[in-house]
Amino acid sequence: MQGAIEAALARIEPGPFTIAAAGRTDAGVHGLAQVAHADMAKEWDPFRLSEALNYHLKPNPIAIVQAARVDDDWHARFSAHERRYLFRILMRRAPATHQAGLVWQVSQPLDADAMQEGANHLIGHHDFTTFRSSICQAASPLKTLDALDVESVDTLWGPEIHFHVRARSFLHNQVRSFVGTLERVGAGAWAPEDVRTALDSKSRAACGPVCPPQGLYLAGVGYPSDPFT
Repeated sequence: MQGAIEAALARIEPGPFTIAAAGRTDAGVHGLAQVAHADMAKEWDPFRLSEALNYHLKPNPIAIVQAARVDDDWHARFSAHERRYLFRILMRRAPATHQAGLVWQVSQPLDADAMQEGANHLIGHHDFTTFRSSICQAASPLKTLDALDVESVDTLWGPEIHFHVRARSFLHNQVRSFVGTLERVGAGAWAPEDVRTALDSKSRAACGPVCPPQGLYLAGVGYPSDPFT
């Protein structure tokens, strides 16, 4: 995404450009509401800028939904006070077709209530070493998880489990580690209280399997003052 947008910017103004995004996403993760900023030389009308960028972004699967002018000290990453993620698990035996690449598909039903019980152990301020990738570059494993809600959803293509996760910031692979662990709870392989035991161990080896990236979406970024209103 970054390279495509920077290339589009260079088509409408002399570059080179470097954009700063609110959060990084692994390959296979979807950005429904990514926010990024760039320093422009020209005083662009926000609507005209978004239209020009969308023209030059074709045929990439990237769209500028909205643009806004911000203060010079505003930063897409460092000014954010929360990030919201959605993770989708599709529960059906038949192969996913229209949703292929957009969900993590499992063949067995999962117990959403048990997963919520396990998820409740993760909410709050904790040392999340267990749920942190070994290559995570964050200075500290201490983070505050504001919400982790598990929801059963009936869709046109089958029953899904949705995880709604919210925090100021996340460790590398933290959400995927949460979901992979909670899937084990939903499948009955773990008890909900085993999540607390894994958290308290502060050991990466205690984490459940890290789930694949295809079901993960950056669903929103919050700022003290919404630049798009």
